[in-house]
Amino acid sequence: MPDTPEQRPETIIALDFGLRRIGVAVGQQVTNSASAVGVVANGNEGPDWQGLQRIIAEWQPARIIVGMPTHADGTQSDTSTAVERFIGELGRFGKPIETTDENYTSREAGALLKDQRARGLRGRARKGTLDSTAAKLIAERWLAGNRQSNR
Repeated sequence: MPDTPEQRPETIIALDFGLRRIGVAVGQQVTNSASAVGVVANGNEGPDWQGLQRIIAEWQPARIIVGMPTHADGTQSDTSTAVERFIGELGRFGKPIETTDENYTSREAGALLKDQRARGLRGRARKGTLDSTAAKLIAERWLAGNRQSNR
């Protein structure tokens, strides 16, 4: 067997970019699981960079994963340009940045939260909960696609 550098399991931060809020989740390769962390504001003044800095300082991720919105046929969506600009600005944190498909994560998150409420597992979900749950799904997709690097 050839010598290969041993890769350590990583902590990642996943972001679901929105024009009003950015959903945040943390994922762990060691468990291949993710948890919603919350949201940071986004708006006319731009993202809450201090809020993102606090999250990054707390979790010390090896990399940042950003959901990239595309249409079902793979073409860029209306918000793809804003996401690409956001990714460029994320460079200020000095972390590797990767993208992963985020198609339908908001719908999927909404269905998941609705199901949990119907089963009595949670109360009414706030808008931020939907965004952070979508970020959790983005983290889980990235982790699922990178399982081979855990071995």
